[in-house]
Amino acid sequence: MSNQPVSRRRRSSSRKQKSRRRTLTPRGPKSRDRHWLYQESVQSPDVHFGFFDRAYRRLNGSTPRVLKEDFCGTALLASEWVEWRRENTAIGVDLHAPTLAWGKKYNLARLTPEQRARVRLQRANVLHVTRPRADLVVALNFSYFIFRTRDALREYFRAARRSLAPGGMFIGDIFGGWDTQKPKTERTRHSGFTYLWEMDRFDPVTNFVRFHIHFEFRDRGGIRRAFTYDWRLWSIPEIREILHEAGFRHVDIYWEGIDRRSGHGNSVFRRAERGENAPGWIAFFVAYDGAKRR
Repeated sequence: MSNQPVSRRRRSSSRKQKSRRRTLTPRGPKSRDRHWLYQESVQSPDVHFGFFDRAYRRLNGSTPRVLKEDFCGTALLASEWVEWRRENTAIGVDLHAPTLAWGKKYNLARLTPEQRARVRLQRANVLHVTRPRADLVVALNFSYFIFRTRDALREYFRAARRSLAPGGMFIGDIFGGWDTQKPKTERTRHSGFTYLWEMDRFDPVTNFVRFHIHFEFRDRGGIRRAFTYDWRLWSIPEIREILHEAGFRHVDIYWEGIDRRSGHGNSVFRRAERGENAPGWIAFFVAYDGAKRR
């Protein structure tokens, strides 16, 4: 199952980035297909690519070429990564065969033969795929929250570290805030449908949480529980500690700024040692072994 739940409204791209998205080939069937609705609601790969390039260039003075996405789902990120630059190659790893098949049918199929040749998809456990090595290993939209114990999460972080080429970076995102611990449903309107992100339950003893994604259609009907996520809510200090335990020498935190007009995230992430206490927030961790840059 794909794990990209946060609405684009909370991490809206710049006007220039949105314009580029409109020039891309339409993704998948414009229908009531849950995967297409999901991609339209929450995924903006080009916004991520700008951040990846900036973080990698800051450390290495060059741009990354090989990207490995764990929990890749429909492989939208991998598909657009090879469109991003002609030299780019992508590796996508996911256990769910039907979701990978959907991605091949609708996302990879729209690529040119030359671009498709630069994408490698594997149905496998992310703990077991560490070759070929990549400049970037990414686990986006909290997909690694499926690991509920420190030992399990540490094992995954070690696998991610073994997957990196020299100078490589492991990047993941984190979310939190007091709204993530109380039952509520956020609604985001899109063309022809509404996206709903529901926090169903939270256990403060274990930090286990359940979220659902629903879709409502403008004319009638919808899809209840199109996707469900049973996770542990990990904090930034816990993730930092476990990354160091897994062998990473450096872990930087990049905090998302807020758009003053909308009150939502502005997709601008800057390194931070302190964050603003808020109902909801998003950050990235960037873990690496090379020399720490200022």
